[in-house]
Amino acid sequence: MGLITGKDKQYYEGNDFGNYQFISLDDIINQFEVVYVGENKIIPKARRVDIAFHAQRALAELSFDTLKSFKSQQINVPPSLQMILPHDYVNYTKISSVDNAGIKHPLYPTQHTSNPFQIQQDDDNEYVFNDPAFDLVTNGNFANGIANWSKSGPFKSSSWSGATPSGAPDKIKDKVFVQTEELRFEHHWFTHAGSYGSRAYSVWQQVDVSNVDSIELEAFGTSASGSNVSNNIVDGNGLLRVGVVLVDPATGLNPDGTIGWPNVDPNLPDEPAKATFTNPIASAANNEISPNNDSSYYNFNSSSGNNYLEWSSGENNAFKSNSYNVQGIDTVYVYVQSYVPFLPSANPSPFVVGTTTTAATFDDPSVNIIDQININSTSMSGSLLLANANGNSSTWDNYKSHIPSERNINDYQDYENNIYWPNEGERYGLEPQHAQVNGSFYIDQRLGKIHFSSNMSGNVVILDYISDSLGTDAEMHVHKFAEEAMYRSIAYAIISTSSYAQALAPRFKKEKFAAVRQAKLRLSNIKLEEITQILRGKSKQIKH
Repeated sequence: MGLITGKDKQYYEGNDFGNYQFISLDDIINQFEVVYVGENKIIPKARRVDIAFHAQRALAELSFDTLKSFKSQQINVPPSLQMILPHDYVNYTKISSVDNAGIKHPLYPTQHTSNPFQIQQDDDNEYVFNDPAFDLVTNGNFANGIANWSKSGPFKSSSWSGATPSGAPDKIKDKVFVQTEELRFEHHWFTHAGSYGSRAYSVWQQVDVSNVDSIELEAFGTSASGSNVSNNIVDGNGLLRVGVVLVDPATGLNPDGTIGWPNVDPNLPDEPAKATFTNPIASAANNEISPNNDSSYYNFNSSSGNNYLEWSSGENNAFKSNSYNVQGIDTVYVYVQSYVPFLPSANPSPFVVGTTTTAATFDDPSVNIIDQININSTSMSGSLLLANANGNSSTWDNYKSHIPSERNINDYQDYENNIYWPNEGERYGLEPQHAQVNGSFYIDQRLGKIHFSSNMSGNVVILDYISDSLGTDAEMHVHKFAEEAMYRSIAYAIISTSSYAQALAPRFKKEKFAAVRQAKLRLSNIKLEEITQILRGKSKQIKH
């Protein structure tokens, strides 16, 4: 059966031109599994995951030195004289500039300059290290509102303020917001399965401590003060906690440090569907409880023995601090918990549906407040600082600002017309790599950028490069000239790593080598007419 099933019109009106010369990696894996693996075959048994792994490795290896490289990028060189390496870059094949006629002129690499890590030094040329007083929390004073912070909720409480036209209670929504540069948690009473309290909320931020050995957590907090309101409605003292955890609260926390959240009761009103679970009250049915009301979720031990800072009993704007050893840790999270333990009498009763309210309502919130959160590094790991914030060294700055030798018009006559004649007696011993005016470049592997010489500013540059052909599903295909090389490479890889066919490994190694060599010859695309034309040019006499 033929391989082409579509019509000519579908092809010529589509956008998949010339793709018949390729076969997808998925097809190679399927065909290898059918033909090479099974009873009475070369490979009696092989898992598909093993075949897929060796197929990807074979495709990557063939991409490096056998398959044609057709990936390229074109840019206008910016004033910074830098080009970012493509995300699937492995190596370059050619870097060229393009003239007004669209002709490519090769650029040549230079080995005589670089962009090293320039160490910051003081006036006495002593090395400068990280500042121990550096604050690691962003927007810790909440001057920019809730920016840079993540939060859970808020959601509706069980508190109500009168009856709606349908006769059902009008539930009040809690609040988590910033006002006058203060983080405020406004709680109303909440009831579920006969238990009373409030919903519990949290706010958190990821903190980079990769260059820090120890940190000090500081915060100013105010907890809600308990009160006895009319009609025996009582709210307890608010609970407010700030601490450091190792697991992202958005993913979930468990007291033992593992990831996971309690099951969510779908019958709870306005209950979130996942991570930011806010019901603090244990239910007899499924015993769910929010991490936002459990101090054991602060599972990272502090140096002082108290894993978190806590405000209760109506503490007003009290300053507290704690120290943590974070040596060897790259990331932590500052995690804030807020909860108010309302008493059962907070629920006014009775409430008669369909009539006016028959009991006093309680719609005044209890408020927990955070005024400031800081995490200061008290001991740095001694990382050196860059002299320049942009990462550039003075070596690179000098190179890009200097007119390179190939642009020195004193070395040439009629430079503007690109006619180059050596000045008499002044060009002996010139390095061939510098005897050109196309420009030069070098690749900074540390920053992942290509740096160009100053004469390339504003020019059009094309980067032809090699990928491993595994970046996206669309590029995971093989030219049909190399299809047999793929099969032989996969077969050799599986047999050489098995315990049952080591005697066959030398044979398959030779077959793989021969198949890869044949693929190279096929893909070289040598045409007899083109070779003949080149050889005709060789017969010209060159006068000296």
